[in-house]
Amino acid sequence: MRHGRLPLILSFLLPPLAIYGIFVLSPYLQAFQISTTDWLGYSAQADQVGLANFRTLLHDGYVWNALKNNAILLAVVPVVTIALGLFFASMLTMGGRRGRAGVTGVRGTALYRLVYFFPQVLSVVIIALLWKEIYSPTSGLLNGALRAIGLADPPAWLGDPRFAFWCVLAVMVWSNVGFYVVLFGAAMQAIPRDIYEAVLLDGASRATMLRKITIPLLWDTIQVAWIYLAIAALDGFILVQLMTNGGPNFSSDVIGLRMYDTSFGSENKFGYASAIGVAMFFLTLSVAVLALRTARRDRIEYS
Repeated sequence: MRHGRLPLILSFLLPPLAIYGIFVLSPYLQAFQISTTDWLGYSAQADQVGLANFRTLLHDGYVWNALKNNAILLAVVPVVTIALGLFFASMLTMGGRRGRAGVTGVRGTALYRLVYFFPQVLSVVIIALLWKEIYSPTSGLLNGALRAIGLADPPAWLGDPRFAFWCVLAVMVWSNVGFYVVLFGAAMQAIPRDIYEAVLLDGASRATMLRKITIPLLWDTIQVAWIYLAIAALDGFILVQLMTNGGPNFSSDVIGLRMYDTSFGSENKFGYASAIGVAMFFLTLSVAVLALRTARRDRIEYS
């Protein structure tokens, strides 16, 4: 501090910015440059091909199939996850008897929150392998339960093109909903109870409170959750790779896995895979900006 605040700030700010630039920004910029080449990833030679990779991308049926699956994830996962998160959080926060403050949570709320949050302490790899065993057609828990209730020939879930993608989608929702139950529950507890008490005195139901009071007051939190879940839906790489590897017959393929297979599979087309990554960069950025603009509304303040 003897030399002023600016040298002190720069000494603490420049090293992390340099690390971020080298290990985060630099690979992004390199991807833009590599996307205009025919680099194979292991060769010393990389010839410039201009926008040829992007023209190929527009006519690649495998890429469009993967984008279709990502679009379904984008439409379903955020909606279902947020709806379940709001429902469970509202039940835990104001699903019990009406108390002195107007509303109370159900008995054992802390235990329920712990159970809902449990998937968050597991790595995505463990979740994928766990559910792959549950979906196993021979020894899986799901088919074992179906046989126990009399279904003699249950589906081969991950081995059936009709169900594989939806099985992965269900796991994606299951693995995320607990976090948003805790997030929305914490936000609901910050809402003054006097507001709920006044609404209850007017005869409003809990469904009305959720729709007219809770959701508007939590809109900023819901908006952030929507963006995070949209980005997760545009990825889905680890779950799909470990559970189905895009199969059967590319029925559960997603764009992240398509990019990985293009670069590290038998084709080794790093240039083309980088073009896919660049396209996904702009798509993800567009989805985030669109979500922010369409979900914008006046901020509701309470004291």
